[in-house]
Amino acid sequence: MPTYKIRGIDVDFPYEAYDCQIVYMEKVIQSLQEKCNALLESPTGTGKTLCLLCAALAWRKSLGGFSMGKRAWKLSDVSQSQSDGSNLPAIIYTSRTHSQLRQVIQELKRTSYRPKMTILGSREQLCIHEDVSLLHGKAQNNACRSLRRNRKKCVHYTRVAEFMKGNSQLGEEPIDIEDLVNIGKGCGVCPYYVSKEIHKDADILFGPYNYVIDHGYRDSLSFNWNNSVLIFDEAHNLEGLSEDAASFDLPSWLLLACISEAQKCVDLSVSRRQVDRSNDKLHNPDNFAILKALLLKLQKRISQVPLESKELGFTRSGPYIYELLDDLNITNDTASKLIGIVDEAVILLQEGETETESGRTKKARNTTCRLEVLGDILRKVFRNNTKDHAKYYRVHVQEVEANAVDALNGEKASRTLSWWCFNPGIAMEEFLRLGVGSIILTSGTLSPLDSFAQELKLEFPVRLENPHVICSSQIWAGVVSAGPSRYTFNSSYRNRDSIEYKQELGNAIVNFARIVPDGLLVFFPSYYLLDQCIGCWKNISHSNSTNSSTVWERICKLKQPVVEPRQSSLFLLSIEDYMKKLKDTSSSGAVFFAVCRGKVSEGLDFADHAGRAVVVTGMPFAMRTDPKVRLKREYLDQQAQSKQTECKALTGEEWYNQQASRAVNQAVGRVIRHRHDYGAIIFCDERFAHSNRQSQVSSWIQPHIKCYSTFGDVVFTLTRFFREGGIRVAPMLKSPLSKNSAELNQTLITKLPLIEGKVEPPSSDLPSLGPYGKINDITNAQSVDENYLEKILMVQNTTMDLLCRNDKSLSSVLEVKRGTTTQRKEIVPANRSSLVPSMKKQGLKLNIEKNMLTPGRKNSMYQRCEVIDLTNSPLMEEKPSAEVVVLCSSKRPRISKIEPDALPSNVVPCGEDETRGSAFLMEVQEKLSASEYKEFVGFMKALKSKAMKIGHVLQSIARLFSAPERLHLLTSRFKDYLPGKYHSIYEQHLERNDEKIDSLIDRDG
Repeated sequence: MPTYKIRGIDVDFPYEAYDCQIVYMEKVIQSLQEKCNALLESPTGTGKTLCLLCAALAWRKSLGGFSMGKRAWKLSDVSQSQSDGSNLPAIIYTSRTHSQLRQVIQELKRTSYRPKMTILGSREQLCIHEDVSLLHGKAQNNACRSLRRNRKKCVHYTRVAEFMKGNSQLGEEPIDIEDLVNIGKGCGVCPYYVSKEIHKDADILFGPYNYVIDHGYRDSLSFNWNNSVLIFDEAHNLEGLSEDAASFDLPSWLLLACISEAQKCVDLSVSRRQVDRSNDKLHNPDNFAILKALLLKLQKRISQVPLESKELGFTRSGPYIYELLDDLNITNDTASKLIGIVDEAVILLQEGETETESGRTKKARNTTCRLEVLGDILRKVFRNNTKDHAKYYRVHVQEVEANAVDALNGEKASRTLSWWCFNPGIAMEEFLRLGVGSIILTSGTLSPLDSFAQELKLEFPVRLENPHVICSSQIWAGVVSAGPSRYTFNSSYRNRDSIEYKQELGNAIVNFARIVPDGLLVFFPSYYLLDQCIGCWKNISHSNSTNSSTVWERICKLKQPVVEPRQSSLFLLSIEDYMKKLKDTSSSGAVFFAVCRGKVSEGLDFADHAGRAVVVTGMPFAMRTDPKVRLKREYLDQQAQSKQTECKALTGEEWYNQQASRAVNQAVGRVIRHRHDYGAIIFCDERFAHSNRQSQVSSWIQPHIKCYSTFGDVVFTLTRFFREGGIRVAPMLKSPLSKNSAELNQTLITKLPLIEGKVEPPSSDLPSLGPYGKINDITNAQSVDENYLEKILMVQNTTMDLLCRNDKSLSSVLEVKRGTTTQRKEIVPANRSSLVPSMKKQGLKLNIEKNMLTPGRKNSMYQRCEVIDLTNSPLMEEKPSAEVVVLCSSKRPRISKIEPDALPSNVVPCGEDETRGSAFLMEVQEKLSASEYKEFVGFMKALKSKAMKIGHVLQSIARLFSAPERLHLLTSRFKDYLPGKYHSIYEQHLERNDEKIDSLIDRDG
């Protein structure tokens, strides 16, 4: 495992690091050493999670050894924290969900670092009690606490202390939520309290955002925050999550439910007193009657608020909430008592659910207590017994049509009381107050960084916008301003409802579905536009087309469609449906119609064939008339006007535009998910051509964006990109080093991407490529000067190193530690793809055979078989065998036996041109018959030897390429093979064929 010296810290990294990974780790360590905050953007596929873990843990290890679980365990010692065993700073690593954290822990297992760790979870995820595990929320928490107080304590809880004494090493190997639950079930011990015990002296804690943002849960942690490191991974949503965590909405139906539960508490407490005939003060019915009266008064007060209009509602500054509650006698002095009554009511309701009329207990049901929400609202309003935070809020009351529940109660309209926080920095200020040393925010889509930092009200001295690890040949990014009929693409409010726009967009997507292999993702700005477009495509056929089929029918003929559902409960089914249709070999793939800011655009991995292209159909602006959006803009404008500092404050309009740009960046980030992936990013809106829009696109995409004036240019360049895709990017194969030779052959066959169905042995015949990568059967054409053709076509088996040979290497500024280390100098971000030196260090000898033919789907991309960078596989740590051979046709020579000098110099370009040249020759072989291809080879030899005049050669080749399906080979590709002095003659031949070019564009889709 290589070790890198970065800012004086030895960082063990499981693989040979890319340049951008070294730069990323340097920024992490700089932030930790200088105790400052960092804002780090690095595209998906650059290994940012692994870099973040290795850099942070290497820095932590340099301060002192990791905890080894030597502390004597005592369950009652709840106040003891990790600071008792060590004054060394701990690391809190957070992400959005537990499923994302599961992936982080898998990355931790790849490293050599073994800190004391645990993962934070709720009782809902960790409880294994037969009855309590069926509950959720505060009802579950209260039931758990009640069991622990009861004489018949939870048997799982009572075993924790003894279990920890005998298993103090728990947490020294990475564990996740499932591991904790399995340990609990296997040993009969409570996973929730085992996790709480481990975190008292853990070196690193993992948990979701809300566990540290939520004031209540954060205070429940036995943790020393002083000088700690707080990491937010996938932090692009942190602004919104922080604001939402500090805000509340109280709709009328929820208020009615709270009133009903308060009355139920009165009835339960009265009945208990009648049965027990005691004056039990724990459940005093008078308290619940007061609670009900307050809620009724609040309901009346909200209904009497004068609305300016139905659209504008009622808006006041944040402190107005205290005036509203003061009318109900709810103040700082009385709020704590009222919160106590609410908590008491929640416990009573839960106990009432587990009792029958005879007094016997029954199994708890999974019920929701609405009064819990009221308690949370009061805690947010009266947090820290101060009103200072209210200046960042707005009070809003809006009226909507009554729902079914309200209508039954005679309500014509339903009102919602909202208290919205517009300063996400409130949560961040809390961490500074706690003494957190460094806050690191990282994601693949943080741009633009300035506005992100301004929103959080934090200083971020360390910033980074990393490039991707892919080469330019692996991405196609373009702005499509107009469709096949030259109707302008613009999804703004003025254009989006026109039939012409929807139909033009549909025809464009038909073309994309034909060109793009396998998976295609199409993102709309909103569900409204998604529904409108699909409805239009299903009902209307193209007016200028002789084909009566609708746009939707033409899409379905090319790819099987899946539409993102509005209901969250149906989302997983839609994903399963999409993957099932991708595997269907009867079609050329699937198309997923989704929405920016939807579930498809957030955190899902559409790598390789699952997402070969993403289409963004417009700018996903939020509705300007939405009350929350309107008030947020007004708030930012007021803040900008009152700003006294020299730094430029974020205005409402800037925020509005940047939120849309971030949603676009999230959507396009679904494709090109790793170093060996490739794909296209298609912006179907003329507004993306503006420089201010492109400046807000992720920085790694910006250099590749091209604006196309005609749809024909888009079709041509996109088609060429995907036809060359299988040659340009080698398939990623896991290292089969531990397998025997028989298993090796089978493994290398079955691991090829884009291959479905039955595995067949490789063919000895060279296949030809049909339109868009389809594999066609051909007759044996080996008699056509096979040796010469072999030399020309072998260039397509060159590895990714040839594509990026000009990328700057770090060898001049950084040494990999092999017994000695050197101080790291200045590093310039670059993409390095060549890892051949690392293979040599592993003693790996790669012999690459020429071709492998495998069965595939209809229109699937044909890919050449290569063995490439194996260092991304954890199996590389196994002892390598002496030789890895990809078994293909024995009739084909190996790459090592081909002499580059034997190839005609004007036929074989170098670098990236090598790959383009090989793709061109393959396409020529595909388009021509065996006899025509033999003629073509003869003309190429004549051109080299000057046996024929150039005019005769060009005339003869023009004749071979005169058919419409071959014409583009002459018009755009052949020029690369001619010396410059012949270009003028070449241009004369092109002029004779101009009229044929336009016929190649399918204007009807």
